[in-house]
Amino acid sequence: MARNQMQRMMKGAFVLTLASFIAKLLSAVYRVPFQNLVGDEGFYVYQQVYPIYGLAMTLALSGLPQFISKLVASQKNPQKQQQTLDEIYPLVFWFSICLWGLTFFFSGVIATIMGNSLLKPLIQVVSFTFLLVPPLSFYRGNFQGNLLMVPSAISQVSEQFLRVGVILAAAAAFRRLSLTIYQVGTLAMTGAFVGGVVAWLILMYYDHKIFGTKQRFLRIPQTFSVSQRMRRKFFVEGGLLSIYSGLLILFQLVDSFFIVNALEFQGVAEQSARIAKGVYDRGQPLVQLGLVAATALSATFLPALTACLMEERGEQFLKSAKIYLRLTIGLALAASTGLAVLLPYINYALFKDNAGNMALTLFVFAIVLTATIQAYQSIAQSQNYFRRSLKAAGWGIGIKFVVTGPLTVLFGTIGASLSTLVGLTVILWYLIKKEDAQVNVFWRERHFGRKLITCAVGMAIGLWVFYGLLTYVVGAPDSRLQALLFSLSGVVVGGTIFIQLAIRLELLTLREWLMIPFGKKILRFMGGK
Repeated sequence: MARNQMQRMMKGAFVLTLASFIAKLLSAVYRVPFQNLVGDEGFYVYQQVYPIYGLAMTLALSGLPQFISKLVASQKNPQKQQQTLDEIYPLVFWFSICLWGLTFFFSGVIATIMGNSLLKPLIQVVSFTFLLVPPLSFYRGNFQGNLLMVPSAISQVSEQFLRVGVILAAAAAFRRLSLTIYQVGTLAMTGAFVGGVVAWLILMYYDHKIFGTKQRFLRIPQTFSVSQRMRRKFFVEGGLLSIYSGLLILFQLVDSFFIVNALEFQGVAEQSARIAKGVYDRGQPLVQLGLVAATALSATFLPALTACLMEERGEQFLKSAKIYLRLTIGLALAASTGLAVLLPYINYALFKDNAGNMALTLFVFAIVLTATIQAYQSIAQSQNYFRRSLKAAGWGIGIKFVVTGPLTVLFGTIGASLSTLVGLTVILWYLIKKEDAQVNVFWRERHFGRKLITCAVGMAIGLWVFYGLLTYVVGAPDSRLQALLFSLSGVVVGGTIFIQLAIRLELLTLREWLMIPFGKKILRFMGGK
């Protein structure tokens, strides 16, 4: 890969990483006051329906844009790019209309299967986000295929600000207007549509400014006809990208159908089961934050890896793929391990109590599994290998579907967390097994795997020692503020330990350090070479 292209790609990764971090931070932050205002049962109501919104936004923000960006990157000039976009647009448009219709008109059935018919109006409101999928996905995909990440970043952050504003306004009205938790949930879900419309307008503005076009994705297609080749590409390639981009959302949707029903089958009272599900859902924003860097890297590496293959630069492709895996797994394992140790303090600081600590501690390890799965899937996708990914997803989601109920009956929400880890492990195992040995060798090169595990274990031990000494000196935190200070200090200490170990053990090469945002400054500050 040419040096200027690699630099441009990594700058794009940084822009999307920053935007994703802000968006996910907002997504995590709003859940705290929302849960504090409406309680765990109110949080359960919102989170039961959230996966439907999550699926729509997965299609609009990551799955389909990545697919479209690959189509755009494979064309040599703007005219060919526009022809490709025009060819696929009718299929995406009518597919989104079908998803809206199924969700809206069968909302009562969906709510009943979830074990709570009062969720019907929330499902109906959130169904309208599917109507925003065509314009959002096409604008973002076109920009990313041309390695223009700023429009996608600004629209994503703006969408989150508007959505969060509506959600918090609904939560504030809960006690002031004496609303029910279901009325609050319905109002909160309107924020998804409002935010999506604002993002659409921003993307239209940038499209006109950069490409000189106007409202090219604001139309009802006049035809239903799409070539068989493009239909196959859409459902196989686009479908797989969407599945893997929204893997945890799909797992969360399975949880929405099974956890409360399983707890009630176990003998837990209806309200207690719903509160337990609300406590379990506290793990979602923490995992989202941990996946920020991996998601952004995936969005930018896919077009670049595709370009390498098109230009028959196999050696550079192999090198880039291994760098991608090392950076992704290193960041994700550090995030999982750190969050697992910090979890009791974070839980108390953010959500007022220590309920569900064990289930949540297990759940955060979904970060490293999901990030690694996304990396392997991006590499396979760029090589046009689809069958292995389809089988892996089928096995993993199938296992999750089968074991969530029984494990929840046996172990409560701890079993629900275990079912997620089991399903993700199956997917990852299958992808690794089918990947080229030349790619998988990254784990052994320069003893990367051993060094990475040493860094993670060293960080965990260092944090336990630090918290033991801190507790001995000042005592265990007895307020949310103290718990927050414990958490923040742990982030600093844990991050410092991990980076110092990574530098001393030479976990990454100098080139790889320089690819990480602020990597050069980190090396200088920490005294690296």
